Amino acid sequence: MIDIRQATLRWCATVAIVIAFGGCVTAPPASRTTLEQQVSTHEHAFARTMADRDFAAFSTFIATDAIFFTGPTPLRGKEAVTAGWKRFYERPAPPFSWTPDEVEVLDSGTLALSSGPVRNPDGRIVSRFTSIWRLEAPGVWRVIFDRGNEVCDCAKAP
Repeated sequence: MIDIRQATLRWCATVAIVIAFGGCVTAPPASRTTLEQQVSTHEHAFARTMADRDFAAFSTFIATDAIFFTGPTPLRGKEAVTAGWKRFYERPAPPFSWTPDEVEVLDSGTLALSSGPVRNPDGRIVSRFTSIWRLEAPGVWRVIFDRGNEVCDCAKAP
């Protein structure tokens, strides 16, 4: 038979220990190198959705409150972003590709930037993308801001 008094004392002791040590024990934060690798892996997988023509997978990388600077007016929110980008996934061949060549993560480990070249179907660099990623759950990064910028043909510049 369970002794209620003893069970209550054990429960109170457990609560006191948890409070004394500041709550739940959590895993140590990941190193910046590990987080940068996570973001790079996510960015490569994000880009692969275009190559694979997988629009459903594309949408899983977009945060609900994301803003994409695609065209003259920013696309605000996941619904607007996916509606605006669906056209890029409708044809059999991808209209462009991208890959990161730069990834940085804040020391807090919650926000990251990825950037790299965007290439046309012929492989020529036509712009450079910059994406801001937010850590939404352990190991789950989603894009919150995305913008492409034209590249300068500096050899032709005055």
